[in-house]
Amino acid sequence: MSVQHIAQARTTAVVLAGGTGQRVGLSIPKQLLKIAGKAVIEHTLSIFQQSESIDDIIVLMAPGYVPDIEKIVAKAGLTKVVKVIEGGTTRNETTERAISVLGEGLAEGEDRNVLFHDAVRPLLSQRVITDCVDALGRYEAVDVAIPSADTIIVTRTHGGDGEFITEVPDRSRLRRGQTPQAFKLSTIRRAYEVAAGDPNFQATDDCSVVLKYLPDVPIYVVAGDEYNMKVTQPVDVFIADKLFQLASTAVPSPADDAAYREALTGKTMVVFGGSYGIGADIAALAESFGAKVYALGRSTTGTHVENPEHIDDALSTAYAETGRVDYVVNTAGVLRIGKLAETDNATIQEALNVNYLAPVQIARASHKYLAESKGQLLLYTSSSYTRGRAEYSLYSSTKAAMVNLTQALSDEWAGDGVRVNCVNPERTATPMRTKAFGDEPSGSLLSSEAVARTSLDVLLSEMTGHVIDVRQQDPTRGASEASGFEQALAAVLDRQADV
Repeated sequence: MSVQHIAQARTTAVVLAGGTGQRVGLSIPKQLLKIAGKAVIEHTLSIFQQSESIDDIIVLMAPGYVPDIEKIVAKAGLTKVVKVIEGGTTRNETTERAISVLGEGLAEGEDRNVLFHDAVRPLLSQRVITDCVDALGRYEAVDVAIPSADTIIVTRTHGGDGEFITEVPDRSRLRRGQTPQAFKLSTIRRAYEVAAGDPNFQATDDCSVVLKYLPDVPIYVVAGDEYNMKVTQPVDVFIADKLFQLASTAVPSPADDAAYREALTGKTMVVFGGSYGIGADIAALAESFGAKVYALGRSTTGTHVENPEHIDDALSTAYAETGRVDYVVNTAGVLRIGKLAETDNATIQEALNVNYLAPVQIARASHKYLAESKGQLLLYTSSSYTRGRAEYSLYSSTKAAMVNLTQALSDEWAGDGVRVNCVNPERTATPMRTKAFGDEPSGSLLSSEAVARTSLDVLLSEMTGHVIDVRQQDPTRGASEASGFEQALAAVLDRQADV
């Protein structure tokens, strides 16, 4: 039976974090394991924090680890988390505790939406959350599932001879259940009340409780995502970490000119590689909105990024003259094409000095200034970072290092309030690219101005530790129509042909 949508009910995400990590061989709960620089549960909580469909969050944590979650919540600024309480010894008991907490303070006849989600599913998309909440406007119970790519078999054990197939169900009707599972609070509470009268009651998920004890309540199915994996086995840790590394973050929403001006007026930006291309465009754009910009480059200011003294001088000068350094940007790079075996030592050293050691030195020298201003370091990678290819070994490998450097520093500097991000432009029309490849077809490349505008949006955002793809928009499909990880997969596949 459908429910009549009268008023927008408050929606709470309940993050179930009662696992112990035994199956992944850990001495701590698996939800506290770090993936891509953050605890698994922090990734999960951040997804609900960012969702416009979620009003507040409750965490049910493994006994003894509530203070650990409270520290994560405070440090990450997860303001929607209103309670962290201990879960029960079973999934049933944990859900019952959540139901009890959710019912506190509700007026008679008042209801709310609740989404139960596994803490160890840190790749949940915003699209799935929105679809679940929307479905609760029409139904009392909602599950999330994906088609089964594998043939499912039913077996039974025959004595000591092992297992034998007894049935092969029709795969077209089989689905693999995920979370969140979403309910009207009144419905899931009623299901558990009925279940309490069953002395054999035991369930591993909440939709099965509704299905068994409230058979007249239809359970609507929302399409899930392949990426919404559960970190359960040791191999899952590796896969999830790789997905986070390869998956780019959606481009921040662009601000209008007034917002740019308000955010940048009185701020100081230092741009290394600011002589031309993307760096010069970022410098010009930021300056037009009121920032004091120091655009530094070999051909304009004689600044060599491979020289640590030049880096120190540039930053100390900017600080001495303005009293602050809010943003440090490095777009400097060299692209040398050729077979490694035929590359001389000078070319190898140049690539390492400019593309790798220089960003490391810039990061090290920038830290004290950015820690004082609570600012951001912005680095750049290349579309080839996901897969090295012939004749690009030096460039691809050093650009891959920028992704790892970004993720490592974002975690290392989080306690100092310093954000670190990495922009990954699609093939872009810059003098460096023209020098390497000559003239290319008009319209096949991004403009450096477009990359600069997105870079500014990243600098003004609160994100940290992310790789942000900047790509030409596909006119046949808006970005909002694909999940972030669908876009990431498409981007990874496209990069097989990109530089």
